[in-house]
Amino acid sequence: MHGAGDVRFFDRFAPLYDLVMPPAEADALEDALARADRPVERVVDIGGGSGRATLALDVPERIVLDRSAGMLSRARERGLDCVRGDARSLPFADGSVDAVTVVDAFHHMPSQRTVAEEVYRVLAPGGVFAVNEFDPETLLGRGLVVAERVVGFGSSFATPQELTRFLERVGFESAVVETGFEYTVVGKKRENH
Repeated sequence: MHGAGDVRFFDRFAPLYDLVMPPAEADALEDALARADRPVERVVDIGGGSGRATLALDVPERIVLDRSAGMLSRARERGLDCVRGDARSLPFADGSVDAVTVVDAFHHMPSQRTVAEEVYRVLAPGGVFAVNEFDPETLLGRGLVVAERVVGFGSSFATPQELTRFLERVGFESAVVETGFEYTVVGKKRENH
């Protein structure tokens, strides 16, 4: 199964992660969350690691969910609420979350369809799923794809258009918020579901 090796890597890499990763871009995430048809008061950042992106969100309740204990200990040090868990089986009730974010991590997740279906389940109607990813068709993106293969990650990258279509097949109403090497796609859970 892809993912287990990735988690071991992030457990070991946790102390250095924030030193080498750029700070999260809050603007695109804020734009994505603003598309919700409900107040966004509870956000779960899946694959949230050290909490780098979660800290950029200005909402009352922010929860980091990750499989890596090492990364979550960094998030806890920052005072964030943390849940160790698997995105394929989210430990939240149906319709109990206003927004879910995934920043720079969706390509690491095995069973992306199952993850997206779980996000859809836990989102309240009108809630949003904001995904910040790397475009494999950009020059930097092509380099990242090669680098992750060399490291041994089982990554699965998608273009903004591919991710938009993928989320629509799950049931989301989706749109591209930002393009470029790092892009953001948002999926909204329709009110009548």
